[in-house]
Amino acid sequence: MTLAIEDVQVKISGRAIVSDASLIAAPGEVSGVIGPNGSGKSTLLRTAFRHLKPHAGRVLLGSTDIATLRPADLARKVGAVPQETRSDFDITVREMVTMGRTPHKHPFAAMTTADHEIIGDALSKTDIEQIAERRYATLSGGERQRVLLARALAQRTEVLVLDEPTNHLDVRHQLDLMLLVRELGLTTLMAVHDLNLAAGHCDRLHVLDGGRIVASGKPAEVLTTDLVRDVFEVDADVVAHPRTGVPHLILSPLERP
Repeated sequence: MTLAIEDVQVKISGRAIVSDASLIAAPGEVSGVIGPNGSGKSTLLRTAFRHLKPHAGRVLLGSTDIATLRPADLARKVGAVPQETRSDFDITVREMVTMGRTPHKHPFAAMTTADHEIIGDALSKTDIEQIAERRYATLSGGERQRVLLARALAQRTEVLVLDEPTNHLDVRHQLDLMLLVRELGLTTLMAVHDLNLAAGHCDRLHVLDGGRIVASGKPAEVLTTDLVRDVFEVDADVVAHPRTGVPHLILSPLERP
């Protein structure tokens, strides 16, 4: 299913945080949103799963404006992992992941064998089976991030929207998460902080700067020395990764006159 953001503007306290943003996350592709801090990445993604309402423009799932969908219907179509969430939930990891089945259940309906299998699969894919009975509030930031991804996987949606999902993760789990997202084959829109993770694991990149999308395309088309200098204010030597051949950035501070 295609996720399309069309001419979206978002204001907070009267100030435009995102302006005239348009992008398409194609079916089965991983689309990354990159940009410096404060560029509007989280705001744009929160609009994509209707946590924020745009002041102008719209977000489409296929041909349907998400503003017209009931919350449960949207939750059956889009799984979201926000960048920040409450950490004081007094429930277990398994109970948190089980919440992903809520959109598919009638009120007070009992869990089925299929539900338990889906939850077990989500726990396994995110490597959190061993902490399933721990209290969510006791987890580290990286563990909580994997739990939230497992909850989204338990929703069994066609679309994932992930806001910097590798935050707080160690290197192994960063790579595991990015590989898992690719293996799932879902339409995925994700904000990525690390440019090399974005280059190595995204099919298409959208660059936000000052709330506007200033470039879109394949990583090799977008991650040029000039763009990285202009948007991120660092120098970049772009080379081919020795194992995969994808663009790899060697970053250094700008040389000041």
